[in-house]
Amino acid sequence: MNEIDKSAIWAKEDFLQHQKNVINGNQSSQSQWRQIKNTLTSQFHFDHLRPGQEEIIRSVLAGKNTLAIMPTGAGKSLCYQLPALQLQGTTIVISPLISLMKDQREKVIEKGIEAVELNSTLNKALSTENLARITNEEAEILYVTPERFSKPEFLESIKNTLIDFVVIDEAHCVSQWGHDFRPAYLNVGDSLKYLKNPPVLALTATATEEVAQDIQKQLGLQQMTTFRSSVLRPNLTFEAQYLNSNEEKMQALLELTKTLKDNSGIIYTATVKAATTIHDYLAQKGVSSILYHGKLTAKQREENQNEFMNNTPRLMIATNAFGMGIDKSDIRFVIHFQFPASLESYYQEAGRAGRDGEPARCVLLYLKKDKSTQSLFLSGRYPNAEEVANIYKLIQACPAPINRTALEEKLSETINIKKVAVIFSLLRQLNVIKESKDKNIILLKKDLSAEDIESLAVVYQKRQERDKTKLNQVVMYAQSALCRWRAILHYFNETPTAETCGHCDNCLRPDRSKLSSLLVS
Repeated sequence: MNEIDKSAIWAKEDFLQHQKNVINGNQSSQSQWRQIKNTLTSQFHFDHLRPGQEEIIRSVLAGKNTLAIMPTGAGKSLCYQLPALQLQGTTIVISPLISLMKDQREKVIEKGIEAVELNSTLNKALSTENLARITNEEAEILYVTPERFSKPEFLESIKNTLIDFVVIDEAHCVSQWGHDFRPAYLNVGDSLKYLKNPPVLALTATATEEVAQDIQKQLGLQQMTTFRSSVLRPNLTFEAQYLNSNEEKMQALLELTKTLKDNSGIIYTATVKAATTIHDYLAQKGVSSILYHGKLTAKQREENQNEFMNNTPRLMIATNAFGMGIDKSDIRFVIHFQFPASLESYYQEAGRAGRDGEPARCVLLYLKKDKSTQSLFLSGRYPNAEEVANIYKLIQACPAPINRTALEEKLSETINIKKVAVIFSLLRQLNVIKESKDKNIILLKKDLSAEDIESLAVVYQKRQERDKTKLNQVVMYAQSALCRWRAILHYFNETPTAETCGHCDNCLRPDRSKLSSLLVS
């Protein structure tokens, strides 16, 4: 309908007011954007925005639910920092790791932004003080963990606070199809509803279309404006090396460490045992390195991460517990000592190299037997029908309602806590249970049969099969004689603009036509 048609239907006064609002809105938007550009120069010391940032920032300022998928080093943080300074209230940033949260907060404070954090490492007095600064509107940004964001007492304390928007950092953790799924994120959607649905900005470096759709579903959002930047990073050279034995692998690692010089590198392993073995081997060869894995204490992990960030030493050996959000620009290589679980997780971890835009290497080392390690992990990742049945029966037997936290503590004695969260999510989605605002679980379907429960568990059997397919894609990637960047682009549904990238190991081979694949059974 054109403007003449509108004026025929609307009262004349209404139409004139509409036109006035449009003009004022445009003027306000123009003024707001001038302030954004001034802040970019004066506080952040950048002459211009990077590709993709302006569209995302405008979407946030317009109050739209936004999903931004941008590769490592593309400048995701600025997409919430600039709007947070422009808007009047508080921006809440949900961050998955306390170490990452502390790093983010320190960086924004350096830029003159008032920011506070709330997490389990703070004592009661400091937590109370930080919360008071938010409720008194004395800080622009509040960093919280997903666990804190789901606590009823926290939500109650901020429900009258002016919230500009909520940032979900590392948003792929929301998706049960994602490579780094975090059960704590399953409660974020309910918390958003409790806060009367403030606008959301979800940020991640990688997300397939399936993961992007699941993020929106898990957050309970009807619509998200999605911005997707290309995953292509020409400064990264991807390589894969087939080796005949662990001895050959260790020698290859040793040779790669010699390329570091005054820069940094990361070696990823699939197990804690492999990380420890490599650390000891390199020490015997006179190569200094540092360990990071989930069996270290929180204090040890923090100290080791700080040492790596401060270049003492420059080589980190870690499981996938390390690296999310790490802002270290001079990482010259990322080596995977075994197959990762998917190409998505591989790209996310390998992409921590070369954040400074300088050349960096991403190397995957593998033996034929390596596939079995990840296959073993996958077999225990999802709950089976018996585990679903046990939780359902326990809820049946408990007096209604039952507190979720108390139930999780009881169940954790016999089943992995991550599986418990996954089963709760499934039962909620299928309207078997519901959760009240104070996290009490109420049973809605009290007469499920064994056949009904078996059908529920089929969902996870299908997911396990999907994960096996993803692992096979990694194996095919490693064995392929074709351009590795093409494989990565295809995985993320991007259309390559050329047959070869010209700088992966396959493209650089003198005679690519004679290269044969090595099969992994």
